[in-house]
Amino acid sequence: MSRSDSVPATEGRRLTGWGLTMASRSDVVRPRTPDEAIALVRELADSPGRGLTARGLGRSYGDPAQNTGGTTIELTGLDKILSVDAEADEPTVDVQAGVSLDTLMKVLLPFGLWIPVLPGTRQVTIGGAIGADVHGKNHHTQGSFGNHVRSIDLLTADGEVSRLTPDGPDSELFWATIGGMGLTGLVLRATVAVQRVTTAYFSVDTDQVDGIDDLMTQMSARDDDYTYSVAWFDAVTSGEHMGRAVLTLGNKATLEELPEKLARNPLKFSAPSFGTVPPVFPNGMVNALTARVFSEFWFRKAPRRRRGEIQNITQFFHPLDVAQDWNRVYGPAGFLQYQFVVPFGAEDVFRRCLELITSSEHYSCLNVLKRFGEGNRAPLSFPTPGWTLTADFSIKDGLDTLCAELDAEVLGAGGRLYLAKDSRMAAADFATMYPRLPEFREVRRRVDPTGLFTSDMARRLEI
Repeated sequence: MSRSDSVPATEGRRLTGWGLTMASRSDVVRPRTPDEAIALVRELADSPGRGLTARGLGRSYGDPAQNTGGTTIELTGLDKILSVDAEADEPTVDVQAGVSLDTLMKVLLPFGLWIPVLPGTRQVTIGGAIGADVHGKNHHTQGSFGNHVRSIDLLTADGEVSRLTPDGPDSELFWATIGGMGLTGLVLRATVAVQRVTTAYFSVDTDQVDGIDDLMTQMSARDDDYTYSVAWFDAVTSGEHMGRAVLTLGNKATLEELPEKLARNPLKFSAPSFGTVPPVFPNGMVNALTARVFSEFWFRKAPRRRRGEIQNITQFFHPLDVAQDWNRVYGPAGFLQYQFVVPFGAEDVFRRCLELITSSEHYSCLNVLKRFGEGNRAPLSFPTPGWTLTADFSIKDGLDTLCAELDAEVLGAGGRLYLAKDSRMAAADFATMYPRLPEFREVRRRVDPTGLFTSDMARRLEI
């Protein structure tokens, strides 16, 4: 079949990641059916050129969903929820790869079902959640998204679709696809295990904590008593109160815990929106003054100690989702999100990293600390047992120096950076941080010997 008979026309577009950096141009095509995606892959396999990259809703911060001079396939057109099995001992949902977690959550909750792992935004596709093996506030109890995937329909470079399972004959390819950043093929469909819930709310305990050492001590002692755990911390204040924080610990709320008003419709989910942030903010909006004001406000507004507060999904998980395109606040130069994990026992390294940040002239307001549990079998999955820190920095002169200093600390501790957030890691550092990279490369070569599936990130990191 010719291109006009089989797949939609391509459109040349400028693309960036969520950090608004590393802009590139690509031919973007949006198939509406699996057959159109298959036809596109078969066509490109004969003349791969710069290859093919998968893209969902564009929430990776750097360049994994970009393909300069090549083809980018936007999978948001594959947006069907195919079935929900709510009656099985382990309930599951069967979905196409372009379904967003936001859409899926709204469909599942009336069935009393819940997505086991949610990242910091609902605006992520199923394919993206698999490709990045996203994690949430409950990694210490539930692991990452890939732990809950029961099957994947993967379109490989030969134009064939295979159904992969965690322990089936192609389990190596299954686990290479989990966290594989789209480099093994196109995820077209997946079956995901979900969980039963009686409400759409959470019972939350909140504490102000005076410094980083007390914060890490409290999280180590208390996390295992809660399904969800996260801390916002101050990355501006130095000295005695460096790393002062708001620690939030929560469990799914039961029907009995809800006030009468909420108990009338316990599975209701409303997603308020303040609209779209306009592209009017200049570079430098996040500076020494604004960062200090925000950090003081965010710390002081939290209760010193509160127990059993009932919060909804947006409050507890996704406060930033209320404003579309909030990334524009950083200005046209964009920003970098830096996320690393270092092992338990490397708390001194974690503290040094925080000291590097607070003593620098680079300011971050949206700072998160979590504890990871055991990782899974995926060779490029990010989470490993330890402490993970996330910070956002506006792009400005000298940021590369700070990041290089942080890299050295993370490498020295045997830690790693998160591919879904990365936009500047060196290939040599990546190979050290991910020691199972040769295993991934071998699987990738086997299913895609010509390198049809690639990306700007894959070339940069020599994956």
